[in-house]
Amino acid sequence: MADIEKENETGKDVLPNLQHIRLLKPVFDQGQTLQEALENRQTIREISDRKLSLQELSNLLWAAGGVNRTNGPFGIPGRTAASASNSQEIDIYVAMEEATYRYDAIHHQLVPVIGEDMRRMAIDAGQASFGDRAPVRLIYVADIHKLAHTAGYQEPGLQDPEIQKAYYFVDTGLIAGNVYLFAASQGLACWFHNCNKPALKEKLSLRSDQRVLFGQTVGYAIKNN
Repeated sequence: MADIEKENETGKDVLPNLQHIRLLKPVFDQGQTLQEALENRQTIREISDRKLSLQELSNLLWAAGGVNRTNGPFGIPGRTAASASNSQEIDIYVAMEEATYRYDAIHHQLVPVIGEDMRRMAIDAGQASFGDRAPVRLIYVADIHKLAHTAGYQEPGLQDPEIQKAYYFVDTGLIAGNVYLFAASQGLACWFHNCNKPALKEKLSLRSDQRVLFGQTVGYAIKNN
């Protein structure tokens, strides 16, 4: 779409009314143990409109798929979630009230994509009444080009559409699992769900080799608000 421009080569924001959001260094000085998080992991759909702090948002995105080591497999920075041949083919878009962003894990920042609230679009129409006031909805998008042209091990299956599909669904699930455990450890509500794929593909101006997969909502449960 004409009003959606991608980040230019200098890395500067080309959406005049939106700025990159520099996320804070992740800090996990409080929260539950891994065992406690596993015991408390659950889906909670009734989520309030209480906003997450910048620190909570920073921690959430790093846990989802942030860089946890500079020298990962095949010499590529490693992430908190595994991916096929370290292709890192799942892009995380972040829908919030003021705008929708793409998470840049390498620089740990949010890059503006469109100055619209796309939270309702990031969920299936039949489930729109659940968590519709939640502050953050993650949108998972597979980039087939990254998967097929990874700098990692070029196994033949990376060129096969059906095998690609198996990989990017599994890789999305690994990210979603990280988010569920993070939410449980921090006393947050979390819900993995379907989304309005055709509408999101158009609004995000995705290429033909990109696939909208799922959404995941994070916030405070209404009972804790």
